[in-house]
Amino acid sequence: MLFDQRGAGRSIPHAGDPGTDLCVNTTDHLVADIERLREHLGIERWLVYGGSWGSTLGLTYAQRHPGRVTEMVIPAVTMTRRSEVHWLYHGVGRFFPEQWARFRDGVPPADRDGDLVAAYARLLDHPDAAVREQAAQDWCDWEDAVVSLESGGAPRPRFADARFRMAFARIVTHYFRHGAWLDEGQLLRDAHRLEGIPAVLIHGRLDLGGPLLTAWELTRAWSSAELVVLDHSGHTSADLGDHVVAATDRFARSQ
Repeated sequence: MLFDQRGAGRSIPHAGDPGTDLCVNTTDHLVADIERLREHLGIERWLVYGGSWGSTLGLTYAQRHPGRVTEMVIPAVTMTRRSEVHWLYHGVGRFFPEQWARFRDGVPPADRDGDLVAAYARLLDHPDAAVREQAAQDWCDWEDAVVSLESGGAPRPRFADARFRMAFARIVTHYFRHGAWLDEGQLLRDAHRLEGIPAVLIHGRLDLGGPLLTAWELTRAWSSAELVVLDHSGHTSADLGDHVVAATDRFARSQ
């Protein structure tokens, strides 16, 4: 079972609508939503799966409700530490200097040497629709650039949808500028709460936007987690999905 988090996909109100207030769209709200969904479906315990940002959300849920989690499968591991966010929107620019310069130049000159995530969040809340739309486009162009070695430079089709672009950029900047409302390093610090929960973490060694270090650190702190490193894969590589299926099938057979 997969679900669309608040403001995304088929959830309403949709973050692609500029009037949608995101103040009730936080990590705490999402964790409560997951638990409410579990109760609604009458599921006592379940396997938790989530990749990229979903790994941060899944880890947060599992650390707060470990008794409800049977296993975890986590591809493209992130913990949304402020250091990881800074790397994704500043540090990794050293690999794509031309594209990062365009990304940086999308914000006002006074903001270019500061927090680009916060600067884009302000642009996405601008009263002028043209400013908001350009900011969403610039944001998604940078997201495409970071995975361009995996995609061959082809833009992701979902970013062609203006409403999707706006929702994606608004939600990402909203969460990342607040560090996902987590203390820095909280998920690693509290990894002991996951002990005894079997897990498979799957990460591409060539994931430039989310370096392997995060997954490695987490498995060092979580003895019941197994790390699968894909030497020739990145953040969006298709074989991540193959390993997700293999891991879930293995857990299903063990029941």
